[in-house]
Amino acid sequence: MMAKTFHGIVAMALIASMLPGPVAAQSGNVTVIQNGTILTVTKGTMQKGSVLIRDGKIAEVGTNVKVPAGATVIDATGMYVSPGIIDCHSHIAAEGSINEGSIAVSSMVAIADVLDPDDIDIYRELAGGTTTSNVLHGSANPIGGLNAVIKHRWGKDAKGLIFEGAPPGIKFALGENPKRSNSPPQPGQVRRYPNTRMGVMDVIRQAFIDAREYKKTWDAYNKRVAAGEKNAIPPRRDLKLEPLVEILEGKRMVHSHGYRSDELRQLLLLAEEFGFRVRTLQHVLEGYKIAKEMAQHGVGGSTFSDWWSYKNEAYDAIPYNAAIMAKYGVVVSINSDSAEEARHLNQEAAKTMKYGGMSETEALKMVTINPAIQLGIDKRVGSIETGKDADLVIWNKHPLSIYAVAQTSIIDGTVYFDRKKDIEHRAEIEKEKKGLVEKEKAAAPARQGPPGKAPGAEGAPGGRRRPPMSTDGGAR
Repeated sequence: MMAKTFHGIVAMALIASMLPGPVAAQSGNVTVIQNGTILTVTKGTMQKGSVLIRDGKIAEVGTNVKVPAGATVIDATGMYVSPGIIDCHSHIAAEGSINEGSIAVSSMVAIADVLDPDDIDIYRELAGGTTTSNVLHGSANPIGGLNAVIKHRWGKDAKGLIFEGAPPGIKFALGENPKRSNSPPQPGQVRRYPNTRMGVMDVIRQAFIDAREYKKTWDAYNKRVAAGEKNAIPPRRDLKLEPLVEILEGKRMVHSHGYRSDELRQLLLLAEEFGFRVRTLQHVLEGYKIAKEMAQHGVGGSTFSDWWSYKNEAYDAIPYNAAIMAKYGVVVSINSDSAEEARHLNQEAAKTMKYGGMSETEALKMVTINPAIQLGIDKRVGSIETGKDADLVIWNKHPLSIYAVAQTSIIDGTVYFDRKKDIEHRAEIEKEKKGLVEKEKAAAPARQGPPGKAPGAEGAPGGRRRPPMSTDGGAR
């Protein structure tokens, strides 16, 4: 088993290292995508249109775009060009666990500290047309950690993934996960507070009471400094409360996990009590029950297309949820919460046409401009407009078709996924992988040592068997 696992790790590392990296359009270069059907999302659809890209930005969109001398030309005849897909709820590229579940409020931890640029899911999602993701902390805490909005710049380091200028956010959670319904304590271990839904609300309310008082101490200090007091002593910094102060000041967005309409409504009322607005309700499977109240609050709904009944809180889910929220004026996105789902978010969005009668444009908005609005990055991405980042996908069919396959994924004017080049590399990767695995098998007997118990086995020198790892409070 150990050898098999090692071979798998070697193979995955090899594949990651050999996958094609960025292949076009460095800064200063000009690219023109020609003769495609341009799905701008916000400005209509253009037949036989072109997109001119200069310095990573969309410089021109139209049917009479001239090709500058020396420009790279991509022929999109018979194909469709859309904005890059945006996933408003993801956990990819986070090294290790995405939950700091030991305490109820973990607003001092940050996903940016554990971003893994070698996560193969970045590349796989690029192959499905996803170019931007909101990477969230898990849902084990009423108030969780800080998010990280990333672009799928495969081949860059962790810092290079960060979506520069994206407004900061934080993960909240309601219901079964933060009250630890599915995570009983180990023998002799005291169950963590909160243990009920009302306890979850209490934790959130008390945290904001503390944050409000913390803000007052700093406001008083800053006032003394502004008045010229030179011996003023600053308050002690509290990294747990600082993000909550940013929420109160409108500088940090709240993205809250939740299912049931009653507790979702409770959170909106609590936010209004403290004078801030929740940015998105994540999952929000009972959003259709409070769509009017959501629209009045101004909160977005980031939901699944048709998932239901996978936990108690999901029994009242309906596939018409997204369409109903949208018809009440809520900005709605379809998200993945899954590295696999994010490879075909275009198809998930298309389901709203069947369940709710959404138009093609309305459905496409749910994975492009709508999540961009929810994340505060709509001035940069989410539609094909002059001046925006050149984050584009070229499809062989309309992206809402079950037969659509992404051919090229472009971020900031650079091609990060090219299906043709990917296919060309597969035979080379397979050959190299087999060679490494055979070499490893040949070397295995020399590492195993004398007969007897395997190193690391329970009772043997060198280690003991590891207990199973808990996964409660993670994604859904």
